[in-house]
Amino acid sequence: VKSGPPKVNVTGGPLSPKSNTGYTHSFSYVQVVEWIPTESRAITSTVSGYCYTTGQLVLVGLAFLIKDWRMLQLAASLPFFIYFLYSWWLPESSRWLILGGKYEQAIKDLKKVARINRRMEDGEKLSVETIKYDMQREINAACGSTYSVLDLIKTPVVRRISFCICCTWFSTSFAYYGLAMDLQKFGLSIYIVQIIFGTVDIPAKFFSFFVMTYIGRRVLQAGSLILAGIAILVNIFVPEDFQTVRTSMAVFGKGCLAASFNCIYLYTGELYPTVIRQSGMGLGTMVARLGGIVAPLIQMTADYYIHLPLIIYSLCPILSGITACFLPETLGVPLPETIQDVESCSHRKKVSKYDEEISLKEGI
Repeated sequence: VKSGPPKVNVTGGPLSPKSNTGYTHSFSYVQVVEWIPTESRAITSTVSGYCYTTGQLVLVGLAFLIKDWRMLQLAASLPFFIYFLYSWWLPESSRWLILGGKYEQAIKDLKKVARINRRMEDGEKLSVETIKYDMQREINAACGSTYSVLDLIKTPVVRRISFCICCTWFSTSFAYYGLAMDLQKFGLSIYIVQIIFGTVDIPAKFFSFFVMTYIGRRVLQAGSLILAGIAILVNIFVPEDFQTVRTSMAVFGKGCLAASFNCIYLYTGELYPTVIRQSGMGLGTMVARLGGIVAPLIQMTADYYIHLPLIIYSLCPILSGITACFLPETLGVPLPETIQDVESCSHRKKVSKYDEEISLKEGI
């Protein structure tokens, strides 16, 4: 991986855990965004997504073998203690450390990355002076500033991003759980449903990787939500006797939502500047949890009109997909470091792989 300042190259070559792992998942993607170079983020994000898919499939086996829900909860929670132990060895974001004035710790972490990637010579060139030189503009902008969640709505561009991101996060989670509850009406085994829901993630995330890499994040985010909404809407007109067709449309919608989830974690991290990136991710995952809470309540609207829940579940992602079209594209552009970067949009110029991986000597 390549970490730290843009001009420093140390590169070497239904049963859902979502509600319990939102913060951990968002933190992981922030680390991916801030430690991985631009051209490798999509593949790294997709591999991380497959880890979630694997966990979902493993959970099916655990639920089948462990009938008592308390023991099942214990078995599913034990891995978090392992994560807690090794998480202390994870390095903090070097970008965040530099902007926070913790230069010595940032240099220590960067040299560790250089050593792991067998780029010791580049690592030895790092010093407080070179770090300050390479990131002088960003450091000056962040110097003496304190940031809070209010910074997510203070300025016009960041406020627009926050609004669109909230809509996207909410509708993705909202439609996901809406689909899960609708599948329960099909009379299928809960274990079969979970296997189907987990397996469809494999091709969906594989497809999303190519779209994110070669077309763009915005296209995938908007397209996956709109297609998911259409898939849910189509089921309104499919007779209940055609269970295969209804299940196929629901699984297709789940695949689109899996692609949306795979994209939104990475997309959110790239949209927000370093100084408020974790706050932005926290806002998104919080709104997603809200969508999961509201989704079951929509089932009560069936008392007024039997198809009203599906109409709501479908319109929400369609409208949010349209909203996502107003987000800026982040494919091939450097990460924003400060709020001023986002507001001025000066950093949104695309950079080549060569420009991003320019060596420290050439940069100076």
